[in-house]
Amino acid sequence: MLFRKRTLILMLIDAMLINLAAFGSFYLRFEEGIPLDYYQTYYQTAIGGTILYLAVFYVFGLYNRLWQYASTGELLSIIYAVSVGTGGTVAAVYFYGLSNAANLPYIRMPHTAAIILWLAMVFLIGGSRFIWRILQENTYDRHVPGSQKQVLIVGAGDAGVLAARELKNRNYRDGRPVGFIDDNHSKQNLHLLGIPVLGTRKDIARIVKGHNINEVIIAMPSASGESVREIVQICEKSGVQLKIMPGVYDIISGDINVTPIREVQVEDLLGRDPVSVDLEEVAGYVAGETVLVTGAGGSIGSEICRQIARFNPGKLVLLGHGENSIFDIEQELRGEHPGIDYITEILDIKDREKVFLIFNRYKPGVVFHAAAHKHVPLMERNPEEALKNNVVGTQNLAEAADEVKVKTFVAISTDKAVNPTSVMGATKRTAEMLIQSLDLRSQTKFVAVRFGNVLGSRGSVIPTFKRQIAQGGPVTVTHPDMVRYFMTIPEASQLVIQAGAMGNGGEIFILDMGKPVKIVDLAKDLIRLSGFEPDVDIKIQFTGIRPGEKLFEELLTAEEGVTSTKHSRIFVAKPNGIDVKLLEELTHVVRERGSFLTRDEVIELLQTVIPAFRTKTAKAVVNQ
Repeated sequence: MLFRKRTLILMLIDAMLINLAAFGSFYLRFEEGIPLDYYQTYYQTAIGGTILYLAVFYVFGLYNRLWQYASTGELLSIIYAVSVGTGGTVAAVYFYGLSNAANLPYIRMPHTAAIILWLAMVFLIGGSRFIWRILQENTYDRHVPGSQKQVLIVGAGDAGVLAARELKNRNYRDGRPVGFIDDNHSKQNLHLLGIPVLGTRKDIARIVKGHNINEVIIAMPSASGESVREIVQICEKSGVQLKIMPGVYDIISGDINVTPIREVQVEDLLGRDPVSVDLEEVAGYVAGETVLVTGAGGSIGSEICRQIARFNPGKLVLLGHGENSIFDIEQELRGEHPGIDYITEILDIKDREKVFLIFNRYKPGVVFHAAAHKHVPLMERNPEEALKNNVVGTQNLAEAADEVKVKTFVAISTDKAVNPTSVMGATKRTAEMLIQSLDLRSQTKFVAVRFGNVLGSRGSVIPTFKRQIAQGGPVTVTHPDMVRYFMTIPEASQLVIQAGAMGNGGEIFILDMGKPVKIVDLAKDLIRLSGFEPDVDIKIQFTGIRPGEKLFEELLTAEEGVTSTKHSRIFVAKPNGIDVKLLEELTHVVRERGSFLTRDEVIELLQTVIPAFRTKTAKAVVNQ
């Protein structure tokens, strides 16, 4: 009812404007008034034009638009509609005049009047619509609560415009944009949306002080991590609140779904380019398939489920050991993508009979294996559990996949599998070798994807750092030179799915992790982002390297080498020779003795398949 009332009001206004334009076109054509001979033509133009224009405007959708957000697209729609309406009116008047020429003298509509009519209609209809936009852009209520906060926007580009408009759309409740900062010298002293460009990043401190800035919004989605870090440090010294505008990719992909302006996070300082996923290629092997994800309740497994759900699988089997985490991801997915058939199964991947039962029951076409024990120090203290879960569990899944002829099996590995010094890393390398050996004799395509640390995952240092900062410190870092590769959870998950689409079988895909990050720098960044000064407000304490850890992680062994793929962020490690007999002997021993294996026996077993594997920390761990 509200829509009909609004449409009727707009049509009445347009009818008046059409008649005004018709009268004006004839009046301006004849400077001394409309001649009597042309009154009949004028009436035909006014009456016929009103009917035709209103019909055309309705068809072109001019009555179902929010004109306070009008842009060039709406202006083009008005021009197209007016052009069609004017053409129709001129044609109608012409043919009506011809059909009545026998009874009335035919006086055609002057060409000049037709041109003036078109111009007048564009001006009047366009002006009546854009007046709402003009009022919206120029409303500057100084009495809006909270409007005294002064905001500086870093970046006078598309993202900066979005940030400024976001503040305006909120009626300046979250602050008023005072100016822009941009390093492009050609933009200096110019205005954007009526807001001046005040200087470059070097001028931030001066501008913050001179304009009483309370908040800075970083609106540079393509900026490097170093650039963001530099701006963060400048702003923190100036004592202002800091927020950031995420990349457009984050908004489109759904990662940002509440507001595009948020607090700066550690991920922003990594400065990663958006991951591009070949949607058509991924949909080609996932859409309509039964997809099974192990470890579906974990940080990586749950994100893989979220990404897979976007591609409309026939069924999505959520397999995990923790009932609460599986319940949570199931409820989330049912809310976000209700049209998919979700199946939840609680099991331990070491339970061979149950694994085979599940695979035979659902016969998945694609499997993503994310379940694993991956906490390095904890697995040093429980090496037999790492061996059972990461090796025997993977073997159970892989052999079940082979039996039911799964099309693609993607195993999640780690950079700690390269030249491993930890039990966890050695078991993951053994798991890689297992699926490579099985690929040689199976119709299933078995591939592994290897990447480093994931920010925000359960094993990430970030939650630990945040908890320590909340407690007032100290923040504990194992070694000042400790370096790691980092990825975000969505980034890693998307690349894993993409790698699955690219695999021919037997490959180990390596994800481009970018530049390694020093853990101590990560800790300092997080302390600053929390509003404190490192080693002043929050101390950083070095605790020493933990069992199984090494200072630098690697993505490749010297023997593997790497070849590129069609995806710029994914590479393939060249396969090494695998002794299948030794692998079979290892898994046989684990199945026979499992929990009764001593630490030394676990180490010796792993060394049979990875001769270079050594653990210098075994004795130290035993003595703890």
